[in-house]
Amino acid sequence: MKLLILTLLILQGSAQESHKDMHINGCSDTDKLDMYGLDADVVYETDFEHKRTVSRLPKFVDPVVNKVAYEEAMRDQALCQLNQKVVSKAMKDIPLKLDAPGAPLLYPKDHLRPSQPNTLVCQASGFYPVPINFTWTRDGQTISSDSVSQPYPQSDGTFTQFSTIELLQPEEGQVYSCSLEHPALKEPATRLWTVQFQKPSLAPSVFCAVGLTLGLVGVAVGTFFLVKGNECR
Repeated sequence: MKLLILTLLILQGSAQESHKDMHINGCSDTDKLDMYGLDADVVYETDFEHKRTVSRLPKFVDPVVNKVAYEEAMRDQALCQLNQKVVSKAMKDIPLKLDAPGAPLLYPKDHLRPSQPNTLVCQASGFYPVPINFTWTRDGQTISSDSVSQPYPQSDGTFTQFSTIELLQPEEGQVYSCSLEHPALKEPATRLWTVQFQKPSLAPSVFCAVGLTLGLVGVAVGTFFLVKGNECR
């Protein structure tokens, strides 16, 4: 069983303009975690596999640059790994509490349009400890995920994590599935999602037709009474 060591540092701003800087780093036997956030938003996180820091801000926001962020993350990892070994030895006979994730949430990142690229997101929440394993299928065939986020700690001590795949040319009726595997689950938790494009609504056309018809009827009735009024003079 893997043991996760997690450190959370929160710095509170002044009373006049309150902001929370958050730095989270953690490690287990096989995994590493390091991220920096501001007011509950992730600003950047460390990609240990590619030895770099990755910005998580929207494209329209100027990226936050910290030239020594990766070096600082590696320094924190060294201390975390040391603490992890000490705690693992001390807790070797203590059973680890397990929290199972709920059913995954599966949804497209943007409004789905025919033959337009999109991203399908699978969200796992409420689990402890990390990591969790994502498995994807398309029409029953196993496919690889394009990215898996770092696990994000929640206020209740559990974690949330995301996996995504790219839908380059989604087709009506395609069935995707995302399954979660975790030590607290006896069997994988799975969610299905079917590609369905929103059909154009007939309501505007119907309302326009009804309005035009009523308008023409009104004109005809008005003309009739105008003619009758002239005959009576």
